[in-house]
Amino acid sequence: MARIAVIGAGMGAMAAAARLAVAGNEVTVHERTGTYGGALRRYERNGFAFDTGPGLLRLPAVYRDLFLKTGRESLEQCVEMAQVDPTAHHVFTDGTALTLPNASRGKVVAAVDAALGAGAGERWADVLNRARDAWEATRRPLLEEPLRDESRAALSHDSAYPALRRKGLLRRRPPTLAEVAADELREPRLVALLESYARAYGLDPAVTPASAAVLPYVEDSFGTWYVRGGMRALADALYERCRARRVRFVFDSPVASVREKDGRAVGVELADGSSVDADAVIVGSGPALRPGRAEWPAGSSRLTVLLALRGAHPEGTPHRTVVHRGAGAAPVTVLRPDDPSLRPDDAHGTAVLTVPVPVGAVREEPEAERLAAELLSATDAAGLDLSDRLLWREVRTPRDYESETGAPGGQVPPPALAGASGALLQPPNQTSVSALFAVGAWSHPGGGLPHAGMSGTLAAGLFTEGPNWRGSS
Repeated sequence: MARIAVIGAGMGAMAAAARLAVAGNEVTVHERTGTYGGALRRYERNGFAFDTGPGLLRLPAVYRDLFLKTGRESLEQCVEMAQVDPTAHHVFTDGTALTLPNASRGKVVAAVDAALGAGAGERWADVLNRARDAWEATRRPLLEEPLRDESRAALSHDSAYPALRRKGLLRRRPPTLAEVAADELREPRLVALLESYARAYGLDPAVTPASAAVLPYVEDSFGTWYVRGGMRALADALYERCRARRVRFVFDSPVASVREKDGRAVGVELADGSSVDADAVIVGSGPALRPGRAEWPAGSSRLTVLLALRGAHPEGTPHRTVVHRGAGAAPVTVLRPDDPSLRPDDAHGTAVLTVPVPVGAVREEPEAERLAAELLSATDAAGLDLSDRLLWREVRTPRDYESETGAPGGQVPPPALAGASGALLQPPNQTSVSALFAVGAWSHPGGGLPHAGMSGTLAAGLFTEGPNWRGSS
């Protein structure tokens, strides 16, 4: 039995802790704040409740496997999950609306044709089919295997997206997402649809590799899921699974540094000056405590507006609406779950508006309030009519995300993507220091709830099976 110190109680850290504990290790988690869950937080006021971090889950198989491997109760026995249908409702700048059904590729093609014109659905399906090839080529090294030098080199120089090669530019180098959109979709609203998947992470499609087309492919193929009671319930369930496996949590226990001896991690030093011995250390916090390179993949932060609304939840309201704003602006994501546990009664409702903003931006309250009003106006122009129902709003800025997660500037890293000379690959889970492993958004395979869960799987596997472990089959 090994003694393992885990720094941070985010989703990746708790995923690693649960797997390591069930393998017979003594695991202690040191969390600098007073709670767990990382970005999966909850805001409550006057009977209203809101997710302040991710509001939806993709690739739920990651957490199904985690709960299967760490206890008797399945994920669905611990939380109530519902597949979101329709997947999303998009409103474009010209007022055109497109609802993407969560049913079949044929129904998606029909919906795109009906909204954007005959032939548009087939072109969209063709891009998703090519994205499927990229997904199949890169899924294991990007998501399911530890990142090593050879896989990093391969992923850095080839996005694996089989773009049409009609233009000389595309013959000289792998295309960007913007080039794929312009060359293969050839319809402004369809271009905006594809690019919105990158812009939602604060990425510029003009420099983002074409491999980002896997983002809509994953959504189309595996669906989008909501946890009843809010996504915080997923963090609650994982925390309880850790406790059931006898993981020890020490809250309000910030770690100042990782202790090393002869090139090996041997414990942590706490901010109060005390030391904790360990046979291995898992770092689930930001990059400050991790050895290695000084530069990290680009990302953005978030501005989130929580809306308490009067009036019953309108029947047929899509769970997720994406409001496109044009001129290179990031779309506004609007989440309106029909969840009675999030509202004081059925005569009220909630909505959450989210938009990526540059790291370090929106530092002052007047600027945050101005941007919040701008986002609300954009949703009104798209026909959502939230202003007329507004009781109050709460604005959350990058400063709030930084306080909760410890990420510099409130940065929210995107998921790992192939291509772009490795600019969107995070550092490996096995660090340059022996017995020191990294999990969470600041490590392979990058940001996002499923990626956090996989980072915990990879770190636990590397510790348990050794540095040559290749990942789960």
